[in-house]
Amino acid sequence: MTDRTPTAADTDRLPPVLPGVAAAAVAALPPRLHRRLDATVGRLAGAPVGRVDGGVTVDCGPEALVTLTPGPTGAVTDPHQARCSCLLAPRCLHRTAVLVACPIADRVTHPDLASTVASSTPDGPGAATGRTGGPAGPAAGRTSRNTAPTKAQRAAASALWRAAAAVLAAGVPAAGAVPQAELLRAAHSARLAGLPRAESAALRTVRGLRAHRERLAGHRLAELVEVLHDLLYVAGRLAAGDPDPALVGILRRAYQPDGTLEVYGVCREPVISATGYAGVVTHLVTADGRRLSFGDVKPGGPDRARDCAGAVTEMGAVAVNHSVLARGGLRITGTTVSPDGRLGAGKGVRASPLTGTGWSAGPLAELFARPLAEVVTAQLAADDPEDPARAGTALVGCDLMVVGAVGDQVLARELAPAAADVGPDRAPVPDGPVIRLVPVDSHPVLAHVANLRRLASWPGLRIRAVGRLDPDRASTLHPLAVGPVPGAAATLRLPTGWHGRLDLGYDEIQGSHLPPREPAAMTEPVRAVDADAVAESPLWRVRRLVELAVSGGRRAVAEAARGEGAGLAGPLRRAGFTTAAAVAAALAAESDRRGRDAFGRLTDPDPDRYAWAWLAATAHLAATERELIRSSWTAPPVG
Repeated sequence: MTDRTPTAADTDRLPPVLPGVAAAAVAALPPRLHRRLDATVGRLAGAPVGRVDGGVTVDCGPEALVTLTPGPTGAVTDPHQARCSCLLAPRCLHRTAVLVACPIADRVTHPDLASTVASSTPDGPGAATGRTGGPAGPAAGRTSRNTAPTKAQRAAASALWRAAAAVLAAGVPAAGAVPQAELLRAAHSARLAGLPRAESAALRTVRGLRAHRERLAGHRLAELVEVLHDLLYVAGRLAAGDPDPALVGILRRAYQPDGTLEVYGVCREPVISATGYAGVVTHLVTADGRRLSFGDVKPGGPDRARDCAGAVTEMGAVAVNHSVLARGGLRITGTTVSPDGRLGAGKGVRASPLTGTGWSAGPLAELFARPLAEVVTAQLAADDPEDPARAGTALVGCDLMVVGAVGDQVLARELAPAAADVGPDRAPVPDGPVIRLVPVDSHPVLAHVANLRRLASWPGLRIRAVGRLDPDRASTLHPLAVGPVPGAAATLRLPTGWHGRLDLGYDEIQGSHLPPREPAAMTEPVRAVDADAVAESPLWRVRRLVELAVSGGRRAVAEAARGEGAGLAGPLRRAGFTTAAAVAAALAAESDRRGRDAFGRLTDPDPDRYAWAWLAATAHLAATERELIRSSWTAPPVG
């Protein structure tokens, strides 16, 4: 039975498709139809979508009805699961356009793909990578043995390099369905060769290209630059035979059984995404120190995120209140954990409550055990964009003293470690950096901005904070929750039932939560802060060039470089960024390079040399910005 009620087609209603299936459909399409493919995919946004038993139908016009019947996993894994009623099927434009418009399936969202990899490798399960990713995150199961890539792996990496270099040379406007299909074909080869990191980077590149071409809200060009850099970096080094096991990556599975866990709540975080999802995520720490999370994020707007403050989410047979979990704990049996630390909520899960603890006791105290500079250095060292331990993703804890405010930013300084010869109110680290506390979300339905204003009104207040580093700004922290500093007098005074923490997005700081205003405890507020070392440096010239290369292609870089002339490298050299000036000049020169054949005729530019020049500039830019950010968190040497 088919429901043909016309509705606007969108990728949320279409089933995901394996990369190899979509790539094969584009490869089978007659070349004369390639130019019409992108326009046909764009017209599908208004095509009627209907429901059919076991799948969906897309009305592509008179006598052209495409039917998708995904398998048990919910994904289209076989070409025969996509049919068209027109006479040219299966090599027709309608079927190919629908497959290209579908979301991309990967092994994270569909765990059966991992078993497909195992059965497809010639030496059996795990032979290609030698390791699998477990619930402990990307470091789990890694081997220290450096083994050179196999011939098949090098061939797959070379195919990925060629496809990615072609996309980079063309730029986003020309990276339509056909170049994307080449990337998907190469990603499929990387999957069969056992290169999970390269496969994941290729799929994320295709998703980023689609989001940028469709101008989706919330998409940032910098994210596409980062993932394309990771793809070229990994593919280039593997193709050259680099034996570094980190380049192969981890075989990430969707959810893995994790036996019995004891988890303790850290805080709640409201979620309002640009893609129409909202809810709450409760961050947790296990008894052995692992960082996990449990969320309730569904389609909705800001009101849903606000109303989820005390949301009750089913975890198997147990109803979990996020407000209680964030300040308490659970003993969970039969649970599953995803590679990025998300707890599953399957039917076999059983949970019983544990007594809540404060941040200063048990495994939660480990959040505050290391100085900020040490934590920042470790998080910035993670080079895999999917590593949950990298800056901007992992949580960090610290003890701070509020010193003032600038705009919506609260200024604070890190407190020195506790010592026996100091009083109850510890002093800040001598000559330590001024830290900017910036709201995670400034939406008026949430309490972030109002709470930070309350904190800024009390210079000298000591607070214990949990948040995330901003990996793109100097000495900037996005706090999620705050609490009192143990043993301090000028600190927060929260109700006993809150267990020493206040979620900045949900709870509201009241006057009774602040200590009495004693002039001796308060300090003179700071109303200015040093300039952001990254934002004020001339590195923005290199950033603009590498982003222009992705958004506009090789020709756009050449035209911009000709127009700017010596103005590109000069300011960089004068500021001391001589290597940045050199790699930027090399990229500009390579973008405009054209060779000649034996008869003196211009030849097509070499995409490999251009890709290496862009990769060198992007890698140096990322490393330089990362070092500037790291140094902004480090106190200058004394003397």
